[in-house]
Amino acid sequence: MCAPTRDLANSSSGRAAWTELSSEIRSCQLCALGKTRTNAVVYRGGTAPWIVFVGEAPGAAEDRSGLPFVGRSGARLDAAIARLGLGSEEYGVLNVLKCRPPNNRFDAAAARTCRPYLDRQLGLLRPRVLVPLGRHALRALDPEAPPILRSAGRSIRDGPPSIFPLLHPAATLRSRRWAERWEQDVDALSRWLPGAKPPYRAEA
Repeated sequence: MCAPTRDLANSSSGRAAWTELSSEIRSCQLCALGKTRTNAVVYRGGTAPWIVFVGEAPGAAEDRSGLPFVGRSGARLDAAIARLGLGSEEYGVLNVLKCRPPNNRFDAAAARTCRPYLDRQLGLLRPRVLVPLGRHALRALDPEAPPILRSAGRSIRDGPPSIFPLLHPAATLRSRRWAERWEQDVDALSRWLPGAKPPYRAEA
């Protein structure tokens, strides 16, 4: 029995909706961050990912490129994705905030403005697993979740989508303690992930 077809990957209407949404994000001026950004940051990854990593906000490298997690923290995330054995079409990466906030300080008001974009992205992608990276991403996806240091490294909600938080990769670059915790939590995700992976999906 095949899994349900994802509109984004398998229909022209889904692809058109994604293209329209991405264009809206790139041209958005709904908050002050639209005036200070270089590029809005939309998404990178497959068209039908079953696991999506959700970061907090773009940094300087992301603001320049228009892609999420392409700087030093992105390299840390990509190394973890490689360890998890995920193919390029199996995962996606995006942020709660679509524009870089000044001084890289998370802007809660801007996040509320961005929230419909996040909801629409996840509604089109329809992942089975969400991996929030850091406390702000965790709070956006599950306001009732325990703090990130208690939540990271374990599944905190059965899905779909299930939620399996990790520390933000940037924190692991500043502290050996958090780097070691990151490695432990990625190992825990690796052990847990096979049970959440969807069965083989034949072509519709």
